Amino acid sequence: MKLRTPQWWYERKPTAARTRALLTPLSWIWAAATARRIARAHPVDPGAPVICIGNLTLGGAGKTPLAREIAHRLSARGVAAHILSRGHGGRLRGPLRVDPRRHTSAEVGDEPLMLAKDLPVWVSRDRLAGAGAAAAAGAQAIILDDGHQNPSLAKTLSLVVADGETRGGEWPFGDGRVFPAGPMREPLAAGLARADAVIVLLPADLAQPDPELIGQLAGRPVLIAHLQPAEAPPTGPQLGFAGVGKPWKVERALKAAGCELVDFAPLPDHFAYDEPALRRLADRAERLGAGLLTTEKDWVRLPMSWRARIAAWPVRARFDDPAALDALLSRAGL
Repeated sequence: MKLRTPQWWYERKPTAARTRALLTPLSWIWAAATARRIARAHPVDPGAPVICIGNLTLGGAGKTPLAREIAHRLSARGVAAHILSRGHGGRLRGPLRVDPRRHTSAEVGDEPLMLAKDLPVWVSRDRLAGAGAAAAAGAQAIILDDGHQNPSLAKTLSLVVADGETRGGEWPFGDGRVFPAGPMREPLAAGLARADAVIVLLPADLAQPDPELIGQLAGRPVLIAHLQPAEAPPTGPQLGFAGVGKPWKVERALKAAGCELVDFAPLPDHFAYDEPALRRLADRAERLGAGLLTTEKDWVRLPMSWRARIAAWPVRARFDDPAALDALLSRAGL
């Protein structure tokens, strides 16, 4: 069963603090296991430069739209960039190249299927085998979507993504505790020590990140990017829904974009849409006189029979200073 990202990880409330304290001993075990796995690894060069777009926290931080944007940026520079994903939520182990005309999200995962509409994308549970397959197929750069804590590949450039959307007393990294007491995959200092730079991803309506977040990044180079709508939301009343890491961010973004959102249904990440679940959403929308609206990532998981009835709202990551990104890529030889 898939679970929603706990919002209490980020809340400065006494009840959340008590829960974190109770789970802290388990977080010590998780952190120690991660550190041991990384320390004992012997990273392998797959035959092409690897750019890792990683994450220090569990739940959605915006890695996938950033991987897409960096791949397009490299393509514009004449570099054949391929994206490599574990294919979370898909049953095929790979390595294989995703074909959106042939594969489904149940086979290769929703994010790879979404990206493969306009980019070369590979899925592989074995990251080293997947990177080798991409290099053999002509990839001049491999963009690893997630994998900062995966030590199997030698990384040319390690970029970690920080969610810059902290509002209403939320912490950007929780209070720094590791899973399950908090959202961290590993202690902040350990993750930052392996990063070449941090990308702070902000929603379109938030101009600058919280100074507290920048202060926690320990002097690492910081690039700012914004997640911007690729098009306006549909007009008229809408019932929105999203099965992503942080569905409340989708709700906020839709409202900020001017959507007439009359209701919103948060669902677990990679939620598998079946007929009963979609029928419940449709009945709810009908009672409200609203259309149905979701993310691109959710839309590719819909059964074909429902896609014409539900609108997808696409968003794109855009760097505030593209030249700073180009300079990083150039220093990595790309």
